[in-house]
Amino acid sequence: MAVDLWSTVHTERAALATDLTGLSDRAWATASLCRGWTVVQVLGHMTATATMTPGRFLGKLARSGFRFPVMVERDIAAQTSGSPADTLAAFVAHVDDSTAPPGPADSWLGETIVHATDIRWPLGLEHPFPADAVVRVAEFYRGSNALIGAKRRIAGLTLRATDTDWTTGSGPEVSGPALALVMAMTGRVAAHERLAGPGLAELAARP
Repeated sequence: MAVDLWSTVHTERAALATDLTGLSDRAWATASLCRGWTVVQVLGHMTATATMTPGRFLGKLARSGFRFPVMVERDIAAQTSGSPADTLAAFVAHVDDSTAPPGPADSWLGETIVHATDIRWPLGLEHPFPADAVVRVAEFYRGSNALIGAKRRIAGLTLRATDTDWTTGSGPEVSGPALALVMAMTGRVAAHERLAGPGLAELAARP
């Protein structure tokens, strides 16, 4: 698929920063779709990821006793130690970074799209991501169980996008916008209200 990955990541980070400019302190404290994290914490995580390199990742992981969740929480705490405006400013400063932890490049496109949506939907914001970018992320997640277990979550189901030409799997169908399918694949329960089909109950029952 003809997606310029890093250019898309940079564009989508910038769009998110624009959407969050002028957000109230109360809105920053809104629970995101990423379980246990507020809106500002998700943005801090996105900044931490954008500034990461493989070497930095391994060093931080070692200093966290090779406990990945501990490393992530420490990074979020560091990125959100100031005001929400400070957190947003730090994110803006790294919008055009093309560094990342070790892992497949498609996972960083997915990280950007999914976490931006984790932030936007609870705030009542909608954003039209490029269809080819969302499909590329869907293709990546359908074959991956790394960290989020998407492949396991959709096993035995057919997923069909209603806003673009994309489908995967076999079995009872779950249909809806491609972005909602991606969010459901990554375990975001809030996406289910945007989906339909005989397989939805089965998908909703899976952790």
